[in-house]
Formats: sequence, structure tokens, C-alpha cells
Amino acid sequence: MIRGVVLVALALAPSVADAQRRGEFGGMGAALGEFYIPRAWAGNTPYDGRFTFARIMYRGGGRGAGWAHDYPRAESHFMRIMRSITTIRPFLESGPIIGSNLLALDDPELMKYPVSYLSEPGGWFPNDKEAEGLRNYLLKGGFVIFDDFDGGSMDRDWYQFVEQMRRVMPRHKLVEVPKSHPIFDSFFKIDTDKLVSYGSGGTPQYWGIYQDNDPKKRLMVIVNFNQDMGDYWEWSDRGFNVAPTNEAYKLGVNYIIYALTH
Repeated sequence: MIRGVVLVALALAPSVADAQRRGEFGGMGAALGEFYIPRAWAGNTPYDGRFTFARIMYRGGGRGAGWAHDYPRAESHFMRIMRSITTIRPFLESGPIIGSNLLALDDPELMKYPVSYLSEPGGWFPNDKEAEGLRNYLLKGGFVIFDDFDGGSMDRDWYQFVEQMRRVMPRHKLVEVPKSHPIFDSFFKIDTDKLVSYGSGGTPQYWGIYQDNDPKKRLMVIVNFNQDMGDYWEWSDRGFNVAPTNEAYKLGVNYIIYALTH
């Protein structure tokens, strides 16, 4: 078993520090069509078959667009963890392009990425085309991580998220994922009782949607409620509490391994 402190250390690399000095990790930049794009975005790396972190962008939100929170430091750190402790060789960086590709749910290119990540779903209001795009993605084998429900608006954000998922998957139900589910034992053996939320310190919950509503079949969606893995990943080099930070890394690794093997 790899000790937690090692995971945090593996996330730190000179290239990330160099990028910070170049000012690439900035706030929100100008709009690209209907999307607000972070200043750090320098385009997507061309698809070449490698595992590449895919972050879902959605419309609206202005300078506070929640989908871009923690970008790109979170995925840059996380992909270094994946490269260091697994046989996966994900995309890390190429020139100014760092960490991930940004994709909309109605972009056909999304079908090339088996795992995707959507931050702050409480602010996510997909249009009909995006809802259809996500539905097709999930039914064709895609896996989505919904992350960052925290703070005083959790309940409001949860109800809004549930309503949107009813539009996306009207015949499927969100159910709580049991502690015994293989996703918590796909690489690391994770004790979910030891996981703590970012911010409130309460106990996170993990919800999901199963293929055909059958718990014996593939988990298509994992939802981190009362949790914010992205913040732990982003700030792991800035003195965050080591223990929960490493649990967040371990959880992320498990999600990727589960998705790629189911």
C-alpha cells in the first residue's frame, strides 16, 4: 500500500511550478462562443488514443463559471498521480497545453473520451442538445464524475442537479452507492467512513446511476455529494491536510480504473 504522503509528493512537478511562474494558471478569460474559457486554456491536445482527462464545460456562469473551478492544476496534479502509480500513461502537457481537454456535452469529440468530469453541477443547466449528448455518451459506455457539492447551498444544488439528470436519463434513478461497491476497491481499498468533505467536514455521500437501473451492471455516473475532490487535487501542493487530500487522490484513481475496466 502506497502511503498517503507519497501520493501528494508525486503530484508536485517542476513543470507545474514553471507554468505558474508563466502565469498560465489564471482566472476566467474571454468568452469562446457561449462558453467562458479560463485564461490557462491554450487549446485541446489532439486525440491520439492516450487517456486524457476530459473536463465538461457548460454555458453560463460568467466569471464564476463553476465548471472551470480548480482548472488546470487539479487535473495536472491528478494525472501525474495516475502516471506515477499505474500503468496508464495519460496526457500531462504539451507546450502551453496542460492537464486536460475541455469539451461540451454536445461535442461529438466527447465520444473519444471514456471518462469525463463535471464540476459544480449545481450551476449546470444543459439545453436539450447537451442533455441528449450526455445521454448518448452514457449509454454508449461513457462514465461521468460529478464533483463539488459543498457549502450552504448543497441542498439547493442537489435538487437542481437531480432535476437535470431526470431530463438526461428519465428512465434511470440516482441511488446511493454502497460501501461494498467495486468502485471503492478497484485499485485502492477505500474505507468511505474515513472520507471527509471539503469545507463542512461532514460525511460525504456517493450516488450513482446504473446501466438499466441494475446494481449488478455498470455504474455509469458517480456523484460526490458533500465533497470536492477537485479542490483537494488543486491545492495538494499548498499545505492542505495530507490525510483527506490523499483519500481524494485514491478515490479519483479508483474512479478511473473502474471506468476503464467496466
